[in-house]
Amino acid sequence: MSFSPSFLSTVVDRLRAAGCVFAEDEARLLIDTARTPDDLAAMVDRRVAGLPLEHVLGWAEFCGLRVAVDPGVFVPRRRTEFLVRRAAALARPGAVVVDLCCGSGALGAALAAMLGAAEAHTADIDAVEVHACDVDPAAVACARRNLAAIGGRAYEGDLYDPLPATLRGRVDVLLANVPYVPTEEVALLPAEARDHEARVALDGGADGLDVLRRVTAEARDWLAPGGVLLSETSDRQAPSALAALAGGGLSAQVANCDETDATVVIGMAG
Repeated sequence: MSFSPSFLSTVVDRLRAAGCVFAEDEARLLIDTARTPDDLAAMVDRRVAGLPLEHVLGWAEFCGLRVAVDPGVFVPRRRTEFLVRRAAALARPGAVVVDLCCGSGALGAALAAMLGAAEAHTADIDAVEVHACDVDPAAVACARRNLAAIGGRAYEGDLYDPLPATLRGRVDVLLANVPYVPTEEVALLPAEARDHEARVALDGGADGLDVLRRVTAEARDWLAPGGVLLSETSDRQAPSALAALAGGGLSAQVANCDETDATVVIGMAG
């Protein structure tokens, strides 16, 4: 659809009044996405009411991909692109990838794209095998849509429980973007996350590392020899996160990205 400059200005003014810092950019995205004027009006109303932009649009940009994100589903953060880039640097063609606590499936889809999954389905090269799981049914529905083009599978359940037993000892890359916000700090999160994303995707327990400890406790059973586990955490939590990986029998290291303030812990199976 095309609208007059005055109409665009009206949308921008409404968004800015609602506190949207990048009101001009958001207005253009809403206008480009809306199918009809009524659709646009409803989308602007939802954004002004505080719904995350990605939930209003129905998608988020992540690692150059447009990832489907339904209301209530965790929105992939730009800083997490660092985790995917680190995973791509460690992976091989034809890797078996598991995305735990997958949310929308953005990490698995992005890693597969970086490793050439789309090309592999139409050429004589090894295809990346992607499996994802989450306890949130809404997240799993999104992940299934986002992984369909590469033949990925998404399962509903707690951590490793829903994964096919045939994956034991075969996983080359285990992406575990687990919730790592300490319980008492969830209330301090921006309202867009606190009020509109599933708490199970945010709350990591007393020190924020409860889920990571559960992941590392079983990781060696699922990883192939030389397989790697990557998980995002905070810089403050990194020493304890490294200890959790080492406690699970993994060789552990930390990687940081100053540009995006991202911290990733990496564990390798012997």
